[in-house]
Amino acid sequence: MSQSLRERVLEWIEGDPDIEDRETLQRLLDSGDEEELHRRFDAPLRFGTAGLRGPVMAGPAGMNRYTVRRATQGVIAWLGEIGVDAGRGVVVGRDGRHGSDSFNNEVVAVLLGAGVKVYEMPTPLPTPLVAYCVKKLGAAAGIMVTASHNPPQDNGYKLYSSDGSQIVPPNDEIVERFANDAATPELGERTSTHHRWISHDLLDQYRAHFTRRFGVAGGSDLAITYTPLHGVGGAIMMELFAEAGYSSVTPVAAQFEPDGAFPTLPFPNPEEPGALDLAMTRADEVNSSLVIANDPDADRLGAAVRDGDGWHVLRGDQIGWLLASSMLPAMSDPRDVVATTIVSSNLLREMARDAGVTFAMTLTGFKWLARVAGDGILRLGYEEALGFAVDPEVADKDGLSAALALARLADDLRRHDQTLMDRLDEIETRFGVHSIFQLSLRAEGPAGLSAITNAVQSLRERPPTSLGGLAVSEHFDLANGYEGLGPTDGVLLRFGATGRVVVRPSGTEPKLKAYIEITSPPSSATSLAEQRRHGETLVEAVRADLQSLLNL
Repeated sequence: MSQSLRERVLEWIEGDPDIEDRETLQRLLDSGDEEELHRRFDAPLRFGTAGLRGPVMAGPAGMNRYTVRRATQGVIAWLGEIGVDAGRGVVVGRDGRHGSDSFNNEVVAVLLGAGVKVYEMPTPLPTPLVAYCVKKLGAAAGIMVTASHNPPQDNGYKLYSSDGSQIVPPNDEIVERFANDAATPELGERTSTHHRWISHDLLDQYRAHFTRRFGVAGGSDLAITYTPLHGVGGAIMMELFAEAGYSSVTPVAAQFEPDGAFPTLPFPNPEEPGALDLAMTRADEVNSSLVIANDPDADRLGAAVRDGDGWHVLRGDQIGWLLASSMLPAMSDPRDVVATTIVSSNLLREMARDAGVTFAMTLTGFKWLARVAGDGILRLGYEEALGFAVDPEVADKDGLSAALALARLADDLRRHDQTLMDRLDEIETRFGVHSIFQLSLRAEGPAGLSAITNAVQSLRERPPTSLGGLAVSEHFDLANGYEGLGPTDGVLLRFGATGRVVVRPSGTEPKLKAYIEITSPPSSATSLAEQRRHGETLVEAVRADLQSLLNL
């Protein structure tokens, strides 16, 4: 074992406050397990996508108490660096994952020890409530302990700026620089005069706003089956449904209580195939027409719609189109903006143009979407990865309010003997069929990350001339920017007017993602069903060629 590695491990052990983690690292050192120590020390967690995310384990490559302490010290120093008064306080929340309570306690102790006012969530609660409370309280920042929809072994640390939106560069770099230089912190107690619990009145204000905004006058017996996927959204989402007037909502009991083991799911992500199976089975039992799901921290919305004798699981783009169809007609303020990301469908752009509403495109992630309106008002922002912002009260994606917005649309349509599927038909009849697909290739471990990097670099240097029988008319290295956007890691391939593919590494998981969209103009000569079959055939051909080319 190299002396450098040994010294790094011993230095970490000296500062680590967790006795079990110290003992784990010491055993690895004593047994000479270089491979495991390299895994834990060679690739430290980096601040990206608004914070940290990774496996719960000892060492700088893992989420642990020491990592959280250092990150929190970095946040305090960052606030000083950018001139934001930490005396305004920091909102602190956590989800129900393994380790979240412990990490939350570390955040609170470090902040209080530094004399920073803390507004702490009273229980594990959804991520959007932290974003909401930062704005409402005028806080300096917000910290949420969560790994969102990541696998059970992960946890994370999400950081909000004083405007209630996720941090963007170079703030992440500043926090990381200070975290890396952190010394042993002073720790405070909740008995400190700087500690405050978030009041139930403030949480009630959130519920009251959104139930007024998306409630149903006179009530609704729309049959909904709801699952929080073992996350923290269950209780508050059921309260929201009830207060909004829905009297026929059936929860999925086996997935209702927070459980960091996620026992009924291989991945607690509503995007994953099969994630909604249990909910759809329950919906069949009680004859629901709509399934609604939140991910474990309830900032994302998944949904499925009864379609004949079966179910249609809505893609993120389709939910975005549906929400836009209900919200665009009411937008009359010239400051109103709707937005989506570079990897999402182009259909929202067309819908906004038709409605005379300003459209904006951003890089992937709500840290960009939340800020894109500038001096305007973001009325609807969405990303195809099931993230939706339907109201400027929350400067981030919010699966709770988006669920109410989608349910309200479903109820409005039902009163006119229509369904969400009928509305999708109307949208694509008017604007053309947009066939969409996300290819997601997981690659675990350090070798997996290298494989992802190499695959993107190969595509960048040697783009294909065709995919699925479609000629590649243009290719763009997104590291050089695209349509006025800043640089990002990825490649865009265009098939003339027929569609495009975007390939990029995931910002939150060891995955390579490809986003395929094939479009056809409105046609009265061919049925929607035929147009869709044709589009799906082309998408499948592109997917097959692309997966073979990427070779992960």
